[in-house]
Amino acid sequence: MPDMLPKPALPGIALRRWRVLHRVKQSHAAQLFRVTQTTISRWESGVQAMNPLAQAQLEQLLATRLDAAADQALARLVRESSRPVHLICDLTHRLLACSPARAAEFASPISALQGRSLWRFATPEIISMELSLDEAGWREVIAPPALEFATGHNDSDIVPISQSLCRWTRIPLSDGTAARLVETL
Repeated sequence: MPDMLPKPALPGIALRRWRVLHRVKQSHAAQLFRVTQTTISRWESGVQAMNPLAQAQLEQLLATRLDAAADQALARLVRESSRPVHLICDLTHRLLACSPARAAEFASPISALQGRSLWRFATPEIISMELSLDEAGWREVIAPPALEFATGHNDSDIVPISQSLCRWTRIPLSDGTAARLVETL
């Protein structure tokens, strides 16, 4: 289950990824968050948990937005797909778009899940794959086109995950952030 990871590790990892992608030094991030550079380092290493205000600020920084026409077209393609697919923010795992076939698998209406992180429903296999993304070069300029893996299953009634083969495709968006297309194969 997602609780297998230390709670402070995920926001810290996301903060570090944001800094690296945007070429922001820890000292500048410290100014943005109104903390010391040491605090930024501790957040990123998972030694110290981010306070709720800092986490909210980080979520705003990381928020993938589908503002550009091309990004809206991508979301529309996902929403109109006949296959079980969904689109999430690559860093925060927030649900951006969902096909009817995928929505039919969920107990909650899409409106209740839209814009919320799906991370809490992750299986141990999904967590393991997520933790291996940097090593696999997922966020490099020349990244793997897609990754396929067995998902495992969870016991969630809200967003049930059945044992299946899954494909993740990282899609750069117009604003420099990235979305992840999640397909069941």
